[in-house]
Amino acid sequence: MALLVKKFGGSSVATPEKIYHLVDRVLAEKKPDDRIVIVVSAMGDTTDDLVTLAGRVSEHMPKREMDMLLSTGEQISIALLAAAFQARGQKAVSLTGPQAGIRTNANHTKAGILEVKPDRIVKALDEGNIVVVAGFQGLADTGDITTLGRGGSDTTAVAVAAGLKADMCEIFTDVDGVYTADPRVVPGARKLKEITFADMLELARLGAGVMQPRAVEYGEHTGVDIHVRSTFHNVEGTIIRRNYTLEEEKEYVVRGVTSDVNVAKIAVRGVKDTPGVAFRIFDALAKANIDVDMIVQSASAEPQKNDIVFTCQKADMADAAGVLETLKPEMGFSRVDMEANVAKVSVVGAGMLGNPGIAAGMFGALAAKNINLIIISTSEISISCLIPKDQVEVAVNAVHDHFFPKQA
Repeated sequence: MALLVKKFGGSSVATPEKIYHLVDRVLAEKKPDDRIVIVVSAMGDTTDDLVTLAGRVSEHMPKREMDMLLSTGEQISIALLAAAFQARGQKAVSLTGPQAGIRTNANHTKAGILEVKPDRIVKALDEGNIVVVAGFQGLADTGDITTLGRGGSDTTAVAVAAGLKADMCEIFTDVDGVYTADPRVVPGARKLKEITFADMLELARLGAGVMQPRAVEYGEHTGVDIHVRSTFHNVEGTIIRRNYTLEEEKEYVVRGVTSDVNVAKIAVRGVKDTPGVAFRIFDALAKANIDVDMIVQSASAEPQKNDIVFTCQKADMADAAGVLETLKPEMGFSRVDMEANVAKVSVVGAGMLGNPGIAAGMFGALAAKNINLIIISTSEISISCLIPKDQVEVAVNAVHDHFFPKQA
């Protein structure tokens, strides 16, 4: 007997036919004593359609109301999926995030899960049901529905698995596992048998779309092993766990190459060269729940002034501009420049530490393709370069070919 949490994305429930395909697959794989919880996203492009609808009503949709709107997408999916299981003769029940006991903070549209109280899930499982839970949503202490941000259903699944002490959390996606690069962009990408939470978190943070970073963080914190599998093929995927087996550990130094086109570069020009200035800027951005990355400070063209340059998600660019505009009268900097036509290319691997030549190899591969580096950022397990957006596909392939040469 196994207790399994399975997460399926919106493409898996996009049509009634796909919903029944999912149902038949789950039932075919289910052993008689298995206890199964399924976490699903909204059908197909429903979330995007709801965002577009919100924009037609209000250019500045209140975040609380946006959460009320977006949470309806998953409720459609869970009701239809539970009904499909019942039509196949399998007991099933649907639960919203709040009904499933998912408690979050009150950061609307980017809420974080605080805890999962799975009493109602356990009761439904004890009654012989497959339990279908709405991903991407929870309930704040204020009594308001919240959503978890893009990819939030992954986090829901891992958190529910942790709350239930499940044997495995399976994330079904449109690729067969975690690859050394996005196989849709890099034809020579190789599937990894396993990867550590640390390496996976860095890959996800730097643009690998296969997992939401917070889902990986939750798995690492709670020790829930995650199996990333294909929605369309019944093949072994990639296991995300705390440590590599010895065989896998020796195979690669660099674990993967990622790209992120959803970034923006912001430059605060003519900042006073005095202590506390950087704190004032980034504290204000943090209080607005804006994540920043790739921070660089350099001398300005103006005497005794600096320029502070950083990146953030493109979706946060307007909010960041608003925060900086409120600081301008107080701080007296010259202007704020914003650039959206940029992308980030990164290499990741804990094995990079103590292996000289990784940075040089990456920079050489990009130089050979005549790609200019706008910003460089390094950590113990990653190197990132900001480049022009229109060169990102060439860049990813060049860097991947350098670290993972094509096999004869």
